[in-house]
Amino acid sequence: MGQLAILAGSGNPIFARRIAQCLQVALTPGEAQVFSEGNVFVRVLENVRGRDCFVIQGVHRPVNDNFVELLFWIDALKRASAAQVTAVIPYFSYAKGDKKDEPRVSIRARVCADAIEKAGADRVLTMDLHSPQIQGFFSVPVDHLYARKVICDHVRSLQIPDLVVCSPDVGFAKSASAYANLLGVPVVIGNKQRKDHSETAQVLEVIGDVSGRNVLMVDDFTITGGSLVSMAQVLKSRGAQDIYAAVSHGVLSRGAVQKIENSEIVQMFMTDTIEPALETLGGRIEVISVAPLFAQAIESIHRRTSVSMLFPDVRSL
Repeated sequence: MGQLAILAGSGNPIFARRIAQCLQVALTPGEAQVFSEGNVFVRVLENVRGRDCFVIQGVHRPVNDNFVELLFWIDALKRASAAQVTAVIPYFSYAKGDKKDEPRVSIRARVCADAIEKAGADRVLTMDLHSPQIQGFFSVPVDHLYARKVICDHVRSLQIPDLVVCSPDVGFAKSASAYANLLGVPVVIGNKQRKDHSETAQVLEVIGDVSGRNVLMVDDFTITGGSLVSMAQVLKSRGAQDIYAAVSHGVLSRGAVQKIENSEIVQMFMTDTIEPALETLGGRIEVISVAPLFAQAIESIHRRTSVSMLFPDVRSL
C-alpha cells in the first residue's frame, strides 16, 4: 500500500509524536487552523500519493471541532490520492450515544460512523469504545484496541497484595472480569443508578466481599470522577483497605482532579489518549502511555498482519 505516512491532527499532537517515535518515522507535516468565524481548515504539506496514511485525531474536548477536523483530514488525504486512509481515533467520545434509549433522540455514534465513512476513511483504529458493538455501526473494518493489558502490566509491577478488581456497574462487569483474569484476582460488581444527564450517578450496592482487601476500580472513562469517588466511599464503608482506580480515557472535566485528590482513591491510572488536560493533574493521577500499543497496531495494519494478536485475552472472554 505504499510508504507509511503518520499525520497528527491538532487533538493529539503529543500522542502522535510518541507513536511516530515508536515506529521510527517522521510525522508527515500538516497544518490545521480555526478561522475567526469558526471554520476549520486543514492542509497536508507533503506528497501522500499512493501512501498508506494514518491520521491521529481523537474526538475529545473540543469534541465537535476535533470531529470536524478529523473528517477534513480524511477528505484531504483521499483527494491527495492516498492509497489508504486509516482514521486513528484514540478516544471516540460520541461512542456514548450508542442507542435510542429515550424517545426522539439521535443515535449519535451511528451518525458519526456514517460521516467518517462518507468522508473516505478506509478503516478505523480506536481504543476502548464505550460499547464494543459500535464497531458494527461501521461498514469499513474497525480495529478495536484495549488498554487493560498495558494498565494491568503497570498494576502488577506495583505488587499490591490482597487485590480485588471492582466494576463500578453491571455494564462494565465483563471488562472488569477481563482485568481480574489478567491480574489473577477476584472481581466484585458495583450497582449504580443514573437518573438523568447531569453526569452524576448514585452508587447503591457492591456485589462481593471487599473487607480487608485492596481494590482496583476499573472503567472505560471518567468525566467528573463522581462515580469513582462515590464507589470508593461505599467500598471503604464495606471494609476495603487501599483503593485504586484505572480508566482507559481520563476525560476529566473541570474540578474532577480536585475531587479525586480529596477522595478515598489512593492512586488513579489513566492512559494518554486525551490531551491536553483542562487542569494540572494532581499527585494521585498517573498517566500510562498506550502509544507503543497503537504503534504496534499501525505497523500490523501497514504490513497486513494480525492486529488481534495484540490482545490474545479477548478470545477467552
